[in-house]
Amino acid sequence: MKKTVLIILLFLGALCLPGVITAAEKEIICASTTSTENSGLFGYILPIFEKKTGIKVKVVARGTGAAIEMGRRGDADVALVHAKEQELEAVDEGFFVNRHEVMYNDFLIIGPADDPARIKGLKSASKAFQKIATAGIPFVSRGDNSGTHTKELTIWKKAGIETKGQKWYLEVGQGMEKTQRIAVEKRAYTLTDRGTWLATKAKDNVEMRIVLEDDPILFNQYGVMAVNPEKHKHVKYREAMEFVNWLISKEGQQAIGSFKDKNGNQLFIPNAK
Repeated sequence: MKKTVLIILLFLGALCLPGVITAAEKEIICASTTSTENSGLFGYILPIFEKKTGIKVKVVARGTGAAIEMGRRGDADVALVHAKEQELEAVDEGFFVNRHEVMYNDFLIIGPADDPARIKGLKSASKAFQKIATAGIPFVSRGDNSGTHTKELTIWKKAGIETKGQKWYLEVGQGMEKTQRIAVEKRAYTLTDRGTWLATKAKDNVEMRIVLEDDPILFNQYGVMAVNPEKHKHVKYREAMEFVNWLISKEGQQAIGSFKDKNGNQLFIPNAK
């Protein structure tokens, strides 16, 4: 009995020795966007990374603003988001380090199949927003400081439209998939990312259509960055950097590029430099 107790104590002591990594220490938290989660990207690429490194990645999907805030507080080890100005600001402030561009897709304006604002055929997203406002057709906004919401506000500003207090403008504070669903219910327009649209349109968006795409302002860049260990000593910086470096490596970029929906559409284009 004493021998058994001694063996157990020695084993537990060994786990506390420097250099011995427990299973819990091999898990990192990635703060990311609802678009990467909804599209199924993480479900595709993370098993490849985990098999290669033994590091598990727990994804917490939020709007980009909330994801960056998680990193600022030290509640995540790494962030994969899509609002470049916010990302660079957080790096300049010292909360993140080693930011890299990873991949891109684009935003789309979607709306009811009968296109009540007559947007189809336009080439400018800002002109499309002007027509929605003039017609007073409902527009559903994520309203959550996400990358998509940030892009939407940029387009409204370019269009010269003040949305505050407008009856046709509905802020819902939800992720992209739920926002699309509300737009369906309200027969409204909304701005979405192509990855989420392609991954979910067969489910509940059969009444919606893409009404505008391919305007350069709709470009959607994703970046990855590690939380600065000098700000938060407890973050798992080494493991986070393994993840960052894998995402921008040839293997990681190939994994992202090979991810497609069930119809064979590529949802994200790798572009790490």
